[in-house]
Amino acid sequence: MTKKALITGITGQDGSYLAELLLQKGYEVHGLIRRASTFNTHRIDHLYVDPHDPDAKLFLHYGDLSDGARLVTLLATIKPDEVYNLAAQSHVRVSFDEPEHTADTTGTGTIRLLEAVRLSGIHCRYYQASTSELYGATPPPQSEETPFYPRSPYAAAKLYSYWITKNYREAYDMFAVNGILFNHESPRRGETFVTRKITRAAAAIAAGKQEHLYMGNIDSIRDWGYAAEYVEGMWRMLQVDEPEDFVLATGLGITVRDFLEIAFTEVGLNWEDHVRFDERYLRPTEVDALIGDPTKAEKKLGWKATIDGRALAKLMVEADVEALKHEGRPWIDQVDLPSWTTA
Repeated sequence: MTKKALITGITGQDGSYLAELLLQKGYEVHGLIRRASTFNTHRIDHLYVDPHDPDAKLFLHYGDLSDGARLVTLLATIKPDEVYNLAAQSHVRVSFDEPEHTADTTGTGTIRLLEAVRLSGIHCRYYQASTSELYGATPPPQSEETPFYPRSPYAAAKLYSYWITKNYREAYDMFAVNGILFNHESPRRGETFVTRKITRAAAAIAAGKQEHLYMGNIDSIRDWGYAAEYVEGMWRMLQVDEPEDFVLATGLGITVRDFLEIAFTEVGLNWEDHVRFDERYLRPTEVDALIGDPTKAEKKLGWKATIDGRALAKLMVEADVEALKHEGRPWIDQVDLPSWTTA
């Protein structure tokens, strides 16, 4: 029988890559999208088929993690085999400006979805998107056993989601797992996130369409991987016999400064000639270094990242240089698609 999956946050970076992966694996994929007067589905438009088509495998449903009743109805109707909760207010700096909204969507939204799974009576496997931001001030390397020390409203909300997922696993015998993913980026990353902000600016400056890039703290160290690879790890977490939590990471940390240098060098520029400091981009509490230890995922899931932060910077700049040639339409090309779509 065809497996069914429900993805919250399907229009985001991770959601679009995960939808691609599951469709390639023969799943029927259902996605939760928020009702708005404008469409925000450009990351999955290339996957969409008219639902009247008998071959359609992707279906979108209006709903929101703030509406528990709607979640119960959807789950009872769809009866998914797997649920992937990727929806959140996920921008760390913005969470300081909108802490209450972040808590409601990123934290409380998780308990609404878990309760919906429980109340609907379905038997599914549940994936919760956790984050390396949970570790915050705890020194690297960080593994599944490393103590948490969140340093932002976003991280604190994700900490609640992490523990409530474990609680539901233990209290109700649910197959529920946390994927503690370190920073994972791609050409589909939102343009306000630091990696995409850098690669978009490098491409635009090289093309003469921009002069300066304004940055905050460029000394932070991050473990950056490729989002298209990380969704494979998400899926594998739901295929094992017993539910466990896993770290996904490359194990290599580089600074924001390093990422800047690689990105600008790729287009023949010296980043120091174009980058300016702006204190508005500083966080009230900074996270100095996040470097993951993916040993458990390698041993138990057979998952290993192949693209690290240095290779990722080059990949993303290449995509953004190309995107400028097609301004006004989303960048979807072979460089942006995971390997399993071109096999």
